[in-house]
Amino acid sequence: MANHYIQVSGARERNLKNITVLIPKKEITVFTGVSGSGKSSLVFDTIAAESQRQLNETYTSFIRHRMPHYGKPDVDTIENLSVAFIINQKRLGGNARSTVGTITDIYSVLRLLFSRVGQPFAGYSDVFSFNNPAGMCPHCEGLGKTETINIDMLLDKNQSLNQGAIRFPTFEPGGWRLTRYIYSGLFNNDKKLKDYSAEELELLLYADGIKVNHPAPEWHKTSLYEGLLPRIERSFLKKEDGEKVRYGKAIERFVVRKTCPHCHGTRLNDKVLSCKVNGKNIAECANMQINELLDFIQSVHAPVSAPIVAELINRLQHMVSIGLGYVNVSRETATLSGGESQRIKMVSQLGSSLTDLTYIFDEPSIGLHPHDISKMNELMKQLRDKGNTVLIVEHDPDMIRIADHIIDMGPGAGIHGGEVVYQGNLAGLKTAGTLTGSYLVSCPELKSAARPPKGWLSIRNASMHNIKKLSVEIPKGVMTVVTGVAGSGKSTLINGVLPQLYPEIIVMNQKGIQASKRSNLATFTGIFDTIRKLFAKKNNVSAALFSFNSQGACPACKGLGVTYTDLAFMDTIVTACEECHGNRYTDEVLAYQLSGKNIAEVLNMTVTEALSFFQEEDIVTVLQRLSDVGMPYISLGQPLNTLSGGELQRIKLAAELENSGQIYVLDEPSTGLHMADIKQLVGVMNRLVEQNSTLIVIEHNLDIICQADWLIDIGPYAGQNGGKIMFAGLPKDAINCHASLTGKYLKKYITKKQEII
Repeated sequence: MANHYIQVSGARERNLKNITVLIPKKEITVFTGVSGSGKSSLVFDTIAAESQRQLNETYTSFIRHRMPHYGKPDVDTIENLSVAFIINQKRLGGNARSTVGTITDIYSVLRLLFSRVGQPFAGYSDVFSFNNPAGMCPHCEGLGKTETINIDMLLDKNQSLNQGAIRFPTFEPGGWRLTRYIYSGLFNNDKKLKDYSAEELELLLYADGIKVNHPAPEWHKTSLYEGLLPRIERSFLKKEDGEKVRYGKAIERFVVRKTCPHCHGTRLNDKVLSCKVNGKNIAECANMQINELLDFIQSVHAPVSAPIVAELINRLQHMVSIGLGYVNVSRETATLSGGESQRIKMVSQLGSSLTDLTYIFDEPSIGLHPHDISKMNELMKQLRDKGNTVLIVEHDPDMIRIADHIIDMGPGAGIHGGEVVYQGNLAGLKTAGTLTGSYLVSCPELKSAARPPKGWLSIRNASMHNIKKLSVEIPKGVMTVVTGVAGSGKSTLINGVLPQLYPEIIVMNQKGIQASKRSNLATFTGIFDTIRKLFAKKNNVSAALFSFNSQGACPACKGLGVTYTDLAFMDTIVTACEECHGNRYTDEVLAYQLSGKNIAEVLNMTVTEALSFFQEEDIVTVLQRLSDVGMPYISLGQPLNTLSGGELQRIKLAAELENSGQIYVLDEPSTGLHMADIKQLVGVMNRLVEQNSTLIVIEHNLDIICQADWLIDIGPYAGQNGGKIMFAGLPKDAINCHASLTGKYLKKYITKKQEII
């Protein structure tokens, strides 16, 4: 019987308090609890990390060196563990050659189809690849775009070569690439470029491979002269590494990107594009929305293509079933959101015939409308019914509903969490009295009195992506929630169109904060300066001593607290610094105290602990804002690069809490938040509006939608089937709008006609 469970004994990773749990295999287990309660510490940092670590140990050291390194988690034992697939929110990324089609293998099957039944015959499947020299457009080399240099940005024509007329990195005076021009003997180096003849300008910019006749003595004897544009393109634009990476940001302002004029963005050469199936070439198929491509593929009936068509239909239907029917196969993976990336990773697993695996999901409901969550739930059940164990970290009531088993973590966050407060089925959770259980049985209500608008932000005949000639009025001085299924056009309207019309809008998204691995919560919010001054004043020493980037840093780890040991073909080992034991500072600095705590102990405090420790107004104000936006469990010294997108967004939100009169856009602020945290977040958002600000929130969460003063629903569906205003008005009127999918789900939610939980 024991082997029917994953048994975790004595888990102490992060804030876990020596917990022991039994997780049933071949069932769906959902882990719930407030943010910071220990869900991720148990599921990802303990179970997933140990599964990956043990699997990696079966490979050779050569392979292990090229794989992610997993340290042994702080746990006594984990028994009956199976191989784990971690399907997280990390964006797929990839370069310009990685598309939805290539990463899902849909494009590979499509290439096979065209090589079998395409007319006229163009070649075997490899020829239809834009990453193959035989198939790619020779002009853009299969990228579909060309990069050229903006000459007006490149040259300052009021200067001479000696004065710095060439603005490009390494071509400035003293830059080594400039020597090729000033030593060539072809130019008067003190002559302003505005005085150059057309021939001289042509020579400077475009000439290629010319032997020079009268160079300066410093000219290399065997060198040929190369104009600026050919040289920059060769050295910077046609390389994916080296100089292009090194000077990436510096050269960005000189580069103009446009659709390749030869292949018109299709990436392929003329021969490949001439091959068609039912009147369409492969590029036209790749540019269709997936739901349209599915209809097209179902119209292909050539007998030889039957197995290929069946495989394509299967893969495309999986994409539609997870709410990605609006995406096209040619879309670059780097443009996908975290939620879209997670769902695409899931698609590749659905086609797998492997069983007895453990699938671990990190909030798969993120970015999904209630309409799409029901589809996601069916896929979770499919994975389970194939004989797999499914572990889901989740806050959404609709996803909690499908659990065979629930493990609720808490009771609070940070040091107040790390315990299992409930294990069992859904019915038991509803009566358990935990925070999660209490919110699952609470009765949601629409906002009783909506605030009246104080004016309007007008959008007239806007067109962008799937939005066509759309007009809408967004009220000022209230909280507007913008809803719609994934891909309906919400972000296009609010993050794309609106800021162009109203540049003063402050967009608070989930993108990372530009900072190094040395940046943490205390340094980013500015309170670390005050903390260091307090230590300095108390101990009558320099404040610089208390900076781990300066005088006080441990010399062994340079203030990082960890050391990296590179063992050639073995894994790089990351260990706590032996000199400072992970404290970052020298013993001299750690001897200084403030109210009985040293600087390292202060950095290890959570926001809640620090609120009890400090009395200084400028520190307490910042800490209170962080607590207000649902981050009481974060430690002051936690590096910013370890925070989630939702946490980063809330840090940005905290920084705005004392401001007034602004127009803010929040993009899915409920990301990563428990139902209890969302109530607190709504209070913060109301506070901003009460300070005379306008709040526009893109959101799927029904609790936040209930609290809107104004609702704008975009749809009805995604992609080309979306982009229209389905409803704009008071939320109480949306529940009777039959055209609005959001209205339909909102009505079910507040009337409890559907057993949501």
